[in-house]
Amino acid sequence: MQTLAEGLRLPTNGLDYAILAIYFVVVLGIGFMARASVKTSLDFFLSGRSLPAWVTGLAFVAANLGATEILGMAATGAQYGVAVVHWYWIGAIPAMVFLGLVMMPFYYRSKVRSVPEFLLQRFDRSAHLLSSVLFAFAAILIAGVNLYALSIVVEALLGWPQWVAIVVAGLFVLVYITIGGLSSAIYNEVLQFFVILAALIPLTVLGLKRVGGWDAMSDSLTKQHGGDFMTAWGGTGIGDANPLGANWLTIILGLGFVLSFGYWTTNFAEVQRALSAKNLSAAKRTPLIAAFPKIFIVFAVMIPGLVAAVIVPKIGTPDSDLTYNDAIPLLMQELLPNGVLGIAVTGLLAAFMAGMAANVSSFNTVFTTDIWQRYVVKDKPDTYYLRFGRLITAIGVLASIGTAFIAASFSNIMSYLQTLFSFFNVPMFVVFIIGMFWKRASMKSGVWGLVAGTAAAMINYFWIYKGGIIDIPSDQGANFVSAIVGFVAGAVVMVVVTLFTAPKPEAELAGLVYGTESPSPDEELDEADRAWYRKPALLGWGAIVLAAACYIPYSF
Repeated sequence: MQTLAEGLRLPTNGLDYAILAIYFVVVLGIGFMARASVKTSLDFFLSGRSLPAWVTGLAFVAANLGATEILGMAATGAQYGVAVVHWYWIGAIPAMVFLGLVMMPFYYRSKVRSVPEFLLQRFDRSAHLLSSVLFAFAAILIAGVNLYALSIVVEALLGWPQWVAIVVAGLFVLVYITIGGLSSAIYNEVLQFFVILAALIPLTVLGLKRVGGWDAMSDSLTKQHGGDFMTAWGGTGIGDANPLGANWLTIILGLGFVLSFGYWTTNFAEVQRALSAKNLSAAKRTPLIAAFPKIFIVFAVMIPGLVAAVIVPKIGTPDSDLTYNDAIPLLMQELLPNGVLGIAVTGLLAAFMAGMAANVSSFNTVFTTDIWQRYVVKDKPDTYYLRFGRLITAIGVLASIGTAFIAASFSNIMSYLQTLFSFFNVPMFVVFIIGMFWKRASMKSGVWGLVAGTAAAMINYFWIYKGGIIDIPSDQGANFVSAIVGFVAGAVVMVVVTLFTAPKPEAELAGLVYGTESPSPDEELDEADRAWYRKPALLGWGAIVLAAACYIPYSF
């Protein structure tokens, strides 16, 4: 397992530990309070579909604020420079808007309890079962990433071995999700969102001050890495070299379309938050509300990574004991006074717990409702599935503890996550998008599209890229290509299979394919929801325009 650099320990004192202890007491208290609202399996898995949009929106973005955002994106900033903004402004916002405006009506009206359950209604049992298994497996792997990232900080904080930190953190998440279900996870995620910001903002401000401001930092990194390091699109012409190892085509198609849409529109860890909203309007607004903080969070994770690259010019190289993942702990050690350090550590732990909780809560829903209840033990009383949901939560946490050790083998956990997304989310996305917009897509095309997309992405990564058949400059570039290959392979196979197999009867496609939906009682709005500033179209297009405008200062 990869450990922190020797000597990278945080100078904590009693005040820092007191802040951390208060946070954990509050987290467990929220779990116990949420327990009173859990009466049925729907309460446990989807909060009874009763939450307001502002709560689900903040939980939506907080669920993503795990290892990907904090250690992973800071590491990416230190390694690739300003190009990290692509993961936000083109790699998240358009897909989040598409989810809110286009896909959430299908999800919410169909009353599905999970993303794979939608495939059961649109295609058949084989597509449903395969997608359920793939998603459950991916959720556990990604939860393990968050546990591993958390262990890095706990090791720096307490000096504990990483395996001890992984086990202790996993048990905390297990307690509050098992007690309060999704409501506990969501309300804790809202709290965690603000704690995370309280941790990252001081780190960003003090980091810029340490290196003399943005201009001085930019000059230093330009001298070290070249002018393209501090731009978003510089050097991305086809055939040009750039820090990211990708060109504009693979960035737009691989990240901006395939990986991004594949993740944000089908990843149940996020979609589950929207499905818990009180009505269709709130469900549509959930990812749209989340899009606005998502636009600006990039600065709070990118800048610490850039600052770390200035302070330790050889970070991530064989000449340094520090890996890219050490960027955030390094700055905490170098910059933060006691008290503020306690808040920062608490914020990081909150981030990792939010990311893990999101994946564990989505795992227990999919495994219980889509696998166990559908194919293993059927027609039991609701109380049975509520108890089983709590049991499988414990099993999921234990499995996540195991997968945390896999994540430890990657020097940049963002690369590891993107690899997982290209294997699991992209094939699911192509099946969803074709199934939602092409009525002729046959029942059998779904499962074969999943198989082909997953296999093609894995073959491209492990055989063509890792085997050295084609030279791709970086893991991130390889992930973009794998995503495109998986998408194309899945789409082609779906079309071919459709030509030789029977379509689903059109009467069974109502509300599942674009153009067949009809208004439902769920679209009745509260008076407050009718306000002009809450209209989903305004929120969605506003986020798109704002994200595009943010590119202007960093384009070239």
